[in-house]
Amino acid sequence: MFLDVHELAIHKVRIRRTYAPGTLDFHSHDIRQVDPLEVRGTAELLDGQIRVTGTFQTRLELFCARCLDPVTEEVSRDFDLFYRSMTSIAEDEELRLHNDETEIGFFEGDGIFLADIIAEQVNLALPMKVICRSDCRGLCPNCGANLNQEDCRCDKHPTDARLAPLARLKQDWPKKQ
Repeated sequence: MFLDVHELAIHKVRIRRTYAPGTLDFHSHDIRQVDPLEVRGTAELLDGQIRVTGTFQTRLELFCARCLDPVTEEVSRDFDLFYRSMTSIAEDEELRLHNDETEIGFFEGDGIFLADIIAEQVNLALPMKVICRSDCRGLCPNCGANLNQEDCRCDKHPTDARLAPLARLKQDWPKKQ
């Protein structure tokens, strides 16, 4: 769906859109959409800016940050966004953003695609780290075994050859006293 500035100048546009899994590009191979993404909202032109408000919800499959197992995450978010045309900025003009302008996005041409807006909002709604469960033990740093499913056979206390003299000193110390 394309939000055209000329159409928005005439009337508000109600948004009721469903994106099937695989139709949005989240710019990441680690995100897979499981359920259809439902978007409800409105778009309008206010003072030469496109204002898009609404909500979305879906379920995504992500990977656990500790063990790399797939995790299904429910994602939903309300949004209230403003976009200004790049033509409103002169090319040679030096800009200083004010605090109230830091929430404004920019677009080129006659409008903006709703799919781009929603993909960005989905990425912003994701947690920083996804964990499959609170007691996830992760992967062994040496052999890569999933410690939730098996115990690895790695040496639990690997010794560094550079520290061998200290280890001998530690063993011999009680004998000397």
